[in-house]
Amino acid sequence: MAEKLLSNVADFIKSPLQHFIGGKWTAGSGHAVENVIDPSTGAVICEVAMGAAPEIDAAARAAQAAFPAWASLPANERSVMLHRLADKLTKHSAELAQLESMDVGKAIVNSEGFDIPFGVDGVRYFADLAVHAHYNIPLAIKNLEARTHRVPYGVCGFIFPWNFPYDLLMWGVMPALAAGNTVVVKPSEVTPLTTLYVCKLAAEIGLPAGVLNVVVGTGAGAGSALTAHPLIKRMSFTGSPAVGRMVGETCGRNLIPCKLELGGKGAAVIFDDVDIDATAEKLAAAITLNTGQVCCTATRWIVHEKIYDQLVSKAAHALKSIRVGPALDRQTQMGPLVSRVQLDRVNRYIENGKKEGATLVLEPETLRITGHEGGFYVSPSLLAGPSNNICCREEIFGPSAYVLRFRDEDTAIREVNSLSYGLANSVWSTDLKRANRVAEKLVAGNSWINAHNVFAYGLPYGGANLSGMGGGVNSPETFNDYLRPQTIARPL
Repeated sequence: MAEKLLSNVADFIKSPLQHFIGGKWTAGSGHAVENVIDPSTGAVICEVAMGAAPEIDAAARAAQAAFPAWASLPANERSVMLHRLADKLTKHSAELAQLESMDVGKAIVNSEGFDIPFGVDGVRYFADLAVHAHYNIPLAIKNLEARTHRVPYGVCGFIFPWNFPYDLLMWGVMPALAAGNTVVVKPSEVTPLTTLYVCKLAAEIGLPAGVLNVVVGTGAGAGSALTAHPLIKRMSFTGSPAVGRMVGETCGRNLIPCKLELGGKGAAVIFDDVDIDATAEKLAAAITLNTGQVCCTATRWIVHEKIYDQLVSKAAHALKSIRVGPALDRQTQMGPLVSRVQLDRVNRYIENGKKEGATLVLEPETLRITGHEGGFYVSPSLLAGPSNNICCREEIFGPSAYVLRFRDEDTAIREVNSLSYGLANSVWSTDLKRANRVAEKLVAGNSWINAHNVFAYGLPYGGANLSGMGGGVNSPETFNDYLRPQTIARPL
């Protein structure tokens, strides 16, 4: 049974939610609103204000006005403020978990067990990095007293997708704030709840007005205006390669540095010496995490022919055992897809894959959950067939994997690298020498061994090729992305 909403959550969603600009809530110039939909029921959660160019302009100006004072604070004072925010987030973690789960459709046990605490850890990680970072780096150059001085860029823009709204906010915005920048954020209009709740908590702990600004709107309206705004000095986009190209083009015309964290079609290469039962369980868990709506997850399983039948059978059994249900039910292991649009997309991919000759090892079902009949539920699926199938080559973004056989190591490597994506792959083998050798040859920002979806602060994460450019998240490199290098030199 789904749990009752906490009183703070119920109060927060009573009224139409507004933009957060310059430390104040505002309905925006046009007073336009859209419904926020609960993926578990299909019902309206609340209304949210929708902004476009006027709201983005107001937010950018507020961020620009706040920048000098925020940037001039000593790093330890910014760090204290961010640690205070982390304390506040921890105190209200139950509310954040409910909002994230009901908004995205992810199982409440996952929001509580990973998303919210891991995001809080990110605030503290970057707050501490700011204190220990080197802002003046001496340069050993003959006849010169020289150094690289690192300073914040100014106003940074962020556009986030709907699959991990809370964690992506923490991973992107917190290093920028810790480095002394101010920010304008456009969250997905599909999942704005935790982002706006963070604004509420930030105001309560005294974060200076204008340091954090949030405008909800569409990509075509608010997103395009943010990317092109002349006050933006650095831009970060997380989303699809198609939109990433447009963001990159605009930033290129404006000569603004840009980070692009884009999609993927991750592969898992499974050799014949693995523990079949354990590996099947872990792969099933990977593609059902967040209902498969994870850009780096393992959606191509390249399995050695000696264990192919056994592993596929075990994985299918594990996937059949996954409990699908509403997000706020504590027995749920996998919630609904985020929207009707996403449900239709996943079903369309499966149908097109079948038309192109894929075999359904495990067929998906569009489910009707008693009491939640309007929700966007689908069961996990496994497909097999030729590697040129659409379901093997394109990102489905649902709980579905495509299975291929391989005989030798070189063939597996060629298969993994045959796509233009380059986000994350994994190698599964007890032979660690072989696993590391293969991992080094897989073209991606991340290669994991005997695990998939591995995240830790201090472990760089980013993409290559069609999966992105311009830096990653969760590491010192991320923090340094938001500091502009400036050379200072004096002849001796």
